[in-house]
Amino acid sequence: MTKHEVIPCERCNTRIECKANAYTKCQCSVVQLSINEVQYISELYDGCLCAKCLFELQHEYQDQLASTSI
Repeated sequence: MTKHEVIPCERCNTRIECKANAYTKCQCSVVQLSINEVQYISELYDGCLCAKCLFELQHEYQDQLASTSI
């Protein structure tokens, strides 16, 4: 039995154990996002995302940023 709520990732539907009340122990805390990356992701999604999706969205944002600066 888990202590925290198990929810689907809003982007890929992978089931994740949300530990919003213990953020440093949550699987998503392994992704270090800049404030701009957080803003970009929050404009696309409202709920929790798995670490894999956060990494993908971080790279998506960085790729967009790089392509606009060329």
